[in-house]
Amino acid sequence: MPTADTGALTKVRASSETAAATPAPVTHVPDASKLSPGDPGHSRMRLALFAAGLATFALLYSTQALLPEISRDLHADPGLASWTVSGATIGLAVAVLPLAALSERFGRRRLLTISMAVAVALALVIPFAPDLGTLIALRTLQGAAVAGVPASAMAFLADEVRGKYLVGATGLFVAGNSVGGMSGRVLSGWVTEAWGWRAGLASVALASLVCAVAFLLLVPKARHFRPSPLNARGLARTVSAHLRNPLLVRLYAIGMLFMIVFGAVYTVIGYRLVAGPFGLSQGLVGSVFVIYLVGTATSAAAGRMNARLGRRGMLYVGIGTASAGLLLSLADNLGAVAAGLVLITAGFFAGHAVASGSVSRTATEGRAQASALYQMAYYTGSSLGGALGAVAFAAGGWSATVVLALTAMVLAGAVTLYGSRAAAVQRRRPVAARA
Repeated sequence: MPTADTGALTKVRASSETAAATPAPVTHVPDASKLSPGDPGHSRMRLALFAAGLATFALLYSTQALLPEISRDLHADPGLASWTVSGATIGLAVAVLPLAALSERFGRRRLLTISMAVAVALALVIPFAPDLGTLIALRTLQGAAVAGVPASAMAFLADEVRGKYLVGATGLFVAGNSVGGMSGRVLSGWVTEAWGWRAGLASVALASLVCAVAFLLLVPKARHFRPSPLNARGLARTVSAHLRNPLLVRLYAIGMLFMIVFGAVYTVIGYRLVAGPFGLSQGLVGSVFVIYLVGTATSAAAGRMNARLGRRGMLYVGIGTASAGLLLSLADNLGAVAAGLVLITAGFFAGHAVASGSVSRTATEGRAQASALYQMAYYTGSSLGGALGAVAFAAGGWSATVVLALTAMVLAGAVTLYGSRAAAVQRRRPVAARA
């Protein structure tokens, strides 16, 4: 007879496993045999995954804060230089679903180890890229390597940690993502100001190497992994079914549109702030990314507000907040721009938290694939936002980037409104049928 812990674990595994659609028969592992606070491996597991998140997401966006310097040194306009960011996120978007399937066959721990090793090895080479084309190619490969971490980390935790303690372990990993993404930009910005962008990238590479070594020393062996055979046909059926689900498609579109805004704003903001009337140094531009901390608080608050406002209500709040921030950022006043970035960041994280969380609740089967598809849409949006935002900036300045981002928010609002009307029609159908 299943225990309460087993029931909790079942729910978590449904949303975090990355199996092919038709896995081998599952050998049930007693939840009590897994890691819990007080066990020697529990703290090591949490710290190891924190280090993994810190390293890989510092690497993924390592060039974003340095784009003005890269443009100047390599004589590249913003549109071309932005591909050092967009290439990495495209690599991740393309690789995340296949790597998730491979983790079911060859093991989450093994995939995490290989992904981090390859990503850090590339990071140590990237500062020596002789030209922009080589830099973009190496960054794209690095993004594909990084994809192994989000593709397998959650399932690894679900395999090894007791269900009732899984939320805390997952939270620390997500915190590593956020802190890594922020600190990598801040560190590289200040190092770049002193020694140039190549040294800035090298500093992130060395910091990530330390994190990778910490991961290898800390991560316990996988005790409960059970390999499943690869089933490409079953995976394709599951993915196809998700793409025929109108609500999931709307959620994917909303996640992508929010990320277009976020990618455009944070890829281009450095170019605006180093130019007049602001004239900030590269170190101060990198420090702007401390605003990311707003996202941590917003994501937590979004869960509480969602209970009162509902999914679509929260999406409207996120869209409105981000749009207000975009309009405020048009002012040639540093305080107004900073306040605008806070609102944009808060609105983005509110929308992303609601959309990503709704994907797992909407998909009754194949939740892992549903979540992987969301990540693909999300990082595709990052790539599009970075590239298109930079092109818009080169053509018409910050106001053109804002127009692009506001267009994405209008589209997100239209998708949400369509969903609201579709839900209303669905609610009226039983009444009409009875009449």
